[in-house]
Amino acid sequence: MKTKKSLIFKGDAARLFDSRPWIAHLYVTDQCNLDCHYCNEYDNNIPHPPLDDLKTWLDKIRSLGVTRLGLQGGEPLLHPNIVAVVHHAKNILGFSKVGLTTNAFRLTQPMLQALGEAGLDSMQISVDRMTPIPSTRKSLKSVAHKIDWFADSPIRVQVSGVLSHETVEEAYQVMDTVLAKGERVRAHLIHDDLVNKRTLRLDLAQDELLAFMDHQLERKRRGDAVQSSRTLLGYQRGLILGDQAEWECVAGYKYFFVSAQGKFWLCSQRRTDRNIMDMEVADFLEYKYPKDCQPGCGVYCIVDTSMAINQPWRYLGREAGGILRSHGHRLVHRQQTKATE
Repeated sequence: MKTKKSLIFKGDAARLFDSRPWIAHLYVTDQCNLDCHYCNEYDNNIPHPPLDDLKTWLDKIRSLGVTRLGLQGGEPLLHPNIVAVVHHAKNILGFSKVGLTTNAFRLTQPMLQALGEAGLDSMQISVDRMTPIPSTRKSLKSVAHKIDWFADSPIRVQVSGVLSHETVEEAYQVMDTVLAKGERVRAHLIHDDLVNKRTLRLDLAQDELLAFMDHQLERKRRGDAVQSSRTLLGYQRGLILGDQAEWECVAGYKYFFVSAQGKFWLCSQRRTDRNIMDMEVADFLEYKYPKDCQPGCGVYCIVDTSMAINQPWRYLGREAGGILRSHGHRLVHRQQTKATE
């Protein structure tokens, strides 16, 4: 088995304290092979951007100081040049971390090998349920066998799902199955569609969602590979209960998105018509302010990073303490297991 690449890079923690953009997501295509009812991030009428355009945008993103890159869509594996995109980002530009989010329906073993050789660090597979339903076909039943392929890949895999009233019941089985395979997993509360002004949390089953959020926290306490930070799990628990956390959004400042047309977006839900090629480092400081959409925000990558940047020592201390408790719990469990053998 090949050694997994570390996701912790020397010097990256310093990016919590400087004033340059740190993390960016690039949409490599708007097209998707699925049509999940809650998603507003695909349009099959728009052609894939040319490889040269993607490389130009990547060059610009890297020149701004970004070290961590996420590739997404749409469905990024639909782009015919996705391996070349990863190679350019990792080997030519030297991003410290390059990840990719996919529904994995188009993933093949040769493609996985090619992405690993190109330097991809991590892959997030989106799975909402064990079995498909009309509103979301992203089921573990469809892609579970592909998770096993990562045992011999340098790419770290993580399964991530959306929690709604239609998915929460099967989320336990998804989590148990993925953890049993020795891989990382998490599930996030569904977020509202700010682009089309759709409220998607109206039908949420509060008690069931709260129970599953507590289940994730307990599994994480045990030392299981639940990937969400304790800070973020606590934030989502507060959303379910109607509590408001104190934080200041860094979208558009330390963390930003670039569309498949090269437009600068603060996040997936806050979009602008500014061209990324026209942006300079000083321009990002314009977005260093609280946003009116912060209350109830469900763009969790932004929330988690914002909380880390707002109070870095408190955030790191909370997460480090949790890691130590988890390691202690695992040690006790191993000793108890040996004693009973």
